[in-house]
Amino acid sequence: MSTRHLDSLFEPRSVAVFGASDRPASLGATVWANAAGSGFEGPVWAVNPRRPVLGGQRAYARAADLPEAPELAVLCTPPDTVAKLVAELGKRGTRAAIVMTAGLSPGQRRAVQDAARPHLLRVLGPDCLGLLNPRLKLNASFAHVTAAPGTLAFVSQSGALVTALLDWAAARGVGFSLFASLGEQLDVDFGDLIDHLASDAHTRAILLYVETVTDARKFMSAARAAARNKPVLIVKAGRTQAGQRAAASHTGVLATSDLVFDAAIRRAGMLRVQTLQELFAAAETLSHPRLSLRGPAAAERERLTVLTNGGGAGVLAADAAQAAEVPLAEPSAAVYAALDRVLPPRWSRANPVDIVGDAPVQRYVDAIAALHTDTSPGTLLFVHAPTAIVPAAEVARAVIPALQRSPLQPMTCWLGGDAVREARALCHAAGLPTYDTPEDAVRALGMLQTYRRNQELLIQTPPAAPPEPLWHAAQVHAPIDAALAEGREWLTEPEAKAVLAAVGVPVVATHSVAPDPEAAVAAAQALGFPVALKIVAPELGHKSDIGGVALDLDDAASVRDAASSMLRRVRERQPGAAITGFSVQTMVRRASGLELIVGATLDPLFGPVILFGAGGTAVEVVADRAVALPPLNRPLARALVERTRVARLLAGWRDVPAADVDAVCDVLVRVSQLLADEPRIAELDLNPLVADAHGVLALDARIRVDARGPGGSRRFAIRPYPADLSETVAWQDRQLTLRPIRPEDEEQHLEFLAKLDPNDIRMRVFYSRRSIEHSELARLTQIDYEREMAFLATAPKTDGPGEETLGVVRALCDPDNVEAEFGIVVRSDIKGGRLGERLMRKLIAYLKARGTQRLVATVLSENRRMLDLAGRLGFDYDIEQPEPGTRRIVLAL
Repeated sequence: MSTRHLDSLFEPRSVAVFGASDRPASLGATVWANAAGSGFEGPVWAVNPRRPVLGGQRAYARAADLPEAPELAVLCTPPDTVAKLVAELGKRGTRAAIVMTAGLSPGQRRAVQDAARPHLLRVLGPDCLGLLNPRLKLNASFAHVTAAPGTLAFVSQSGALVTALLDWAAARGVGFSLFASLGEQLDVDFGDLIDHLASDAHTRAILLYVETVTDARKFMSAARAAARNKPVLIVKAGRTQAGQRAAASHTGVLATSDLVFDAAIRRAGMLRVQTLQELFAAAETLSHPRLSLRGPAAAERERLTVLTNGGGAGVLAADAAQAAEVPLAEPSAAVYAALDRVLPPRWSRANPVDIVGDAPVQRYVDAIAALHTDTSPGTLLFVHAPTAIVPAAEVARAVIPALQRSPLQPMTCWLGGDAVREARALCHAAGLPTYDTPEDAVRALGMLQTYRRNQELLIQTPPAAPPEPLWHAAQVHAPIDAALAEGREWLTEPEAKAVLAAVGVPVVATHSVAPDPEAAVAAAQALGFPVALKIVAPELGHKSDIGGVALDLDDAASVRDAASSMLRRVRERQPGAAITGFSVQTMVRRASGLELIVGATLDPLFGPVILFGAGGTAVEVVADRAVALPPLNRPLARALVERTRVARLLAGWRDVPAADVDAVCDVLVRVSQLLADEPRIAELDLNPLVADAHGVLALDARIRVDARGPGGSRRFAIRPYPADLSETVAWQDRQLTLRPIRPEDEEQHLEFLAKLDPNDIRMRVFYSRRSIEHSELARLTQIDYEREMAFLATAPKTDGPGEETLGVVRALCDPDNVEAEFGIVVRSDIKGGRLGERLMRKLIAYLKARGTQRLVATVLSENRRMLDLAGRLGFDYDIEQPEPGTRRIVLAL
């Protein structure tokens, strides 16, 4: 990923338009008129070899004639000229170009890339509408209208959509910090833009219209980093299954590309909306200071209380709340009593609270105050329909102070047009979120609810994993090796179960025998009746579809008959199928067991994905499923389970006890780890996985393998925990573990901070105080290993079980992987043993291996211990030093 020279693209000091023209309705004329007439304060030059003057301004024949190299070049020239121009501009010092030209062939596209690469010249496009930076009055586009300044950044893959949206935004007074069209993403892509905008002080929220993503890991890494700082909202086109690839397993059929993209958005802490109107409504809502659904009481703040002067409006709000799964609050007895004292006897005595349409101003204020009798957190939606009794503006002036003081999160809705226009303006000026309809307001709260849950997935703190998980690598690889050696891509059912058992997934006892009825009988007698009998034929897909499964066989005769019938039936229906044997397994009878499916497949873009849902033979008809991106831990696995309808059944009903959901989550986590460790697994189905109060048991399993190894952790869209970087070393009289930090280190990390001397806290780089918020601590322990690394030195505690942290070194790489800034701190009571040096050398070796060019830090001049360590490690002082009292140190890697 790279943000190199994006400042030159989005905030240039000078602009040149190549192909500028005065020919009406041409691309060059439109772009030149926009660029020259936008009010941009820097020089804007026209380049046209046949026109010495354009619009009363001198035009230049070629790039070499320009007074200086333009920082940004806008190219509107024919396809065969673009690569040559890019090469010429790069040599001259131009750092960014917008290629609006459409129709470049694959060869011409490669030529443009080759021309730009040696000069690190950034290319937006080709075939794009361009960009607008309203703050700089820069219009480097062929849009028909300009954009107003604001704090929303909008990035679109569709140029046509940009022009329509500019019209929509202009009519509603919506302003932008940046408006950009990506086009074909030859160079600059969504990941680059998200990285750039994440650190842009002028951007409050990032809005995306996405059709395709070119680099999943880059996109996810950038989105996860940005979503920690500001809302990232997305409209994703292409929700249908029209592009779904053919798949042989249930999982491959069910895990559509749109479901996978939805899982990626959720895991990255972004919010997906369905329409452009919802996109702007969500941006306004999420960035509103009074509407926060973060923190320990976030779930309680989702409870909605509706206060209205019209019963119909209240019913609409309640209906919308049920549709959006926003819970209505149940007022306490104290609140009912307070409302009884200030409202007429015919008030609704329920939530929504209908204060009756003839309400004078004071009744509104008194009702709001009565709701404050209960100080429990929640959200208050104030809905007003205009009446002839009191003007809406007068009501607004009275209720605004009460709503601003409210312990509840306030939202307002003013129904109507001209009669409530002033009331809306007053609320907007007072900083109260205001909506046109109750449905709009409730949908906005529903968006907040979804956003909060996605943010929890981004920064949640998982519990510690079992120290010794059941894992037998050799038994995982052996069946796969055997199948590939025989030229098979599908493991037999017994082989698939052996793989799953080797990673700790409970599977039903199964015997494999030759395709002989007597052999099946012998296996059944060894297992004990009743049994299930299944045909083993690697070429067959779903065995039940062709009569290859028989259940509840209670004696030898029934097994013998079933086996004979099965052989005959399969040979008749699939005469070419190679039958290699029978699978005989213990018949499992769990009266209250639920049939589930756990699966995995390879998405062309996001790599391995995991599916969970309701299982059984009708799995594709029911289609109750959810998808997640690995790696998973138990909290992420539980979140996956909770997104399905079958989760309600797992919680128990009537006299059926709740199933062991933790056991279900453990299976998901183990499948995730299996996908990371064995790249040759291309598809996996565990169906059915029976779950009840006693645990889980896999009754059937299918695994497809690929000798090319298309999966594995290297294909994960989110880089998993790099366990291979852990090592054990001897230090003084103790054995230390040097390892990357884990999310579950949060509590241990907090204990480490508590043992630091206050002066060490002042000296160090990456902690601002001894007491640290959960969200900040979670960001330190749950890092994106794609762009950040923190190595801990841990040792067994000397005063009890468990381990303790003795030191930590951290480095954050820039998106270009050119420079990494580090910080290091060692526990105050163990200094002098060169533990810091051990940690630094490990960090340096890691950064060298990943190709980082420089390691830097800013150190207090009085921090002699750190400066001495830097000297031993080969750091130099930077030529340019920061503010007085500090030294910037640099190590070339």
